[in-house]
Amino acid sequence: MTSLPDSLKKIRLTLARTPEFPNGSTRHGYEFAAPLDAAGRIDATAWKAVRDHCRVRRFWGDEEEDIGHLVRRPGGSWAFRYDIAGDEDDEAGYRFGDHAFLIGEYVSIRDEDGEMQTFQVVSVIEA
Repeated sequence: MTSLPDSLKKIRLTLARTPEFPNGSTRHGYEFAAPLDAAGRIDATAWKAVRDHCRVRRFWGDEEEDIGHLVRRPGGSWAFRYDIAGDEDDEAGYRFGDHAFLIGEYVSIRDEDGEMQTFQVVSVIEA
């Protein structure tokens, strides 16, 4: 059995303030696993070795959860892919490679409908 690196973390993002949710929402967000470097950024080199373990769970209120993978797209951007067959659009992380995934930080994700949403990092734990 292969052991997972200590750098693999489970990151939880919840929806930040929006007009619909002025206080944000803990019922809307993502949990995903990714290897992080010492600064809290996604480590692309480490990701190559553990990409099968870099899963994502999208939870959105009363909707059914989506389960997928963290993928690195051509050009180096990061996205969540739920449909491996490829007929659904990815949800793209806005400049995920530049962001530190530290508690309290904010990141943005463009959903499959093209709408950009802002999320807050609420936890980073061992995967």
